[in-house]
Amino acid sequence: MNAMGIIFTNDANIGELTAKRSIASIPFGGRYRQVDFGLTNLSWAGVHHVAMISRFNYQSLMDHIGDGEEWGLELGEGGLQYITPYSTSETHSYRGKLESLNNAMAFLEYSEEDEYVFLVDSAVISNIDLKRVLAEHIQSGKDITMVVKSGIANNKKVLDLAVTLDENKEINDIVVDYAAGPEYLASMDIFVTTKKWLISMVRERIAHNFFHMDRDLILGGWNSGKVSVNAYEFEGVALYNDSVEEYFKNSMALLKPDVHKSIFDRKHPIYTKVRDRVPAYYGEESSIDNCMVADGCLLEGSAKDSILFRQVTLAPGAHVEDCVIMNDTTIGEGAELKNVILFDNVQTPHYNYVGDSILGYKSHMGAGSLTSNVKSDKTLVVVKAPDEQIPTGLKKFGAMLGDFVEVGCNSVLNPGTVIGPHSNIYPTSCVRGVVPPDSIWKTGGNIVAKRKD
Repeated sequence: MNAMGIIFTNDANIGELTAKRSIASIPFGGRYRQVDFGLTNLSWAGVHHVAMISRFNYQSLMDHIGDGEEWGLELGEGGLQYITPYSTSETHSYRGKLESLNNAMAFLEYSEEDEYVFLVDSAVISNIDLKRVLAEHIQSGKDITMVVKSGIANNKKVLDLAVTLDENKEINDIVVDYAAGPEYLASMDIFVTTKKWLISMVRERIAHNFFHMDRDLILGGWNSGKVSVNAYEFEGVALYNDSVEEYFKNSMALLKPDVHKSIFDRKHPIYTKVRDRVPAYYGEESSIDNCMVADGCLLEGSAKDSILFRQVTLAPGAHVEDCVIMNDTTIGEGAELKNVILFDNVQTPHYNYVGDSILGYKSHMGAGSLTSNVKSDKTLVVVKAPDEQIPTGLKKFGAMLGDFVEVGCNSVLNPGTVIGPHSNIYPTSCVRGVVPPDSIWKTGGNIVAKRKD
């Protein structure tokens, strides 16, 4: 195929999920990263020239992709290029995708044989035939084709743009997402156009001090009659991770047969980084029901309706349900976890209960420590910070632990507890409210800052 690809890796913030990584490198589906889906779609379409545009937190992404061998991008000249953070002034990095594309001009102009360009965002997960998208784009004769999804993405919201179509499948309205009604089709942030047209439009828009592709180029151009837009309607599953809540819901959705079949089509498998791991081990007393299990897991307890990433240890007598458990995590003997996200290298080693909670990277629950996830009066949980009260709108809400948090043995974390990174909780504590980062919760609820020496 005479086309190149550009993947945008982190134009959104998803709380703890993107605190130290880009959206593209968020783990998803047991053994994958979100970027795997966009890269695989390009690979299956025969695209071998790909640029990754990153604004920040790109090291994890580079570690994962490497030279792009798994996606056929290690082909030497022009295969894979990282366009890493840069500064357009002393005060900011790029302000929108148009401005980032202006910085990618060397890549766009490099390969003369590539006539077309695919633009893909890492926040949307799908398994789509881009060859069909390109064919329809060429047939349409329009300046740019936007991939759209019928209905509202995730039955909740759309992305940056939304459209309506007439009886001939021609666009009769384009609006930004917050102005879209339920009859609008959601943009999937996948576009195809000619390289020549894209280069000329980027230069022209930047010269007029415009920086945003969706708003300033597509919507503004269409409204002014200067840009013709075609809509390709995608009928498969599209998952949009724009928050921790949506990430969890979409992870659980992978356990539904129709969603799993669409995302992980056996005729169009998703590629990812190859890791040397032994197969998952299932003990004689283990019970695994409706779970996605990656390689390297040691499973001797029970799991139901959960996603288990690589090298998860599930000890005898442990039980997890409705959970997303990331790499190298240990769930110890007698521990019970429900409706929980555990980041990499978390330890709940002995007789813990963790419910409706999020535990950050390398956090540790001491033996017998618990999260309480329901108030005694059954009212909605409120996070009580020192200077404000934050309503969650949830009846069940346990605790949120930052990275490297240590919880002492036999402690209880009350509903709505938030513990900042690198903080410690004394054994047998009863914790409520917000514990600042780099703090120690002592006996009686006295909070002191850690010494920095």
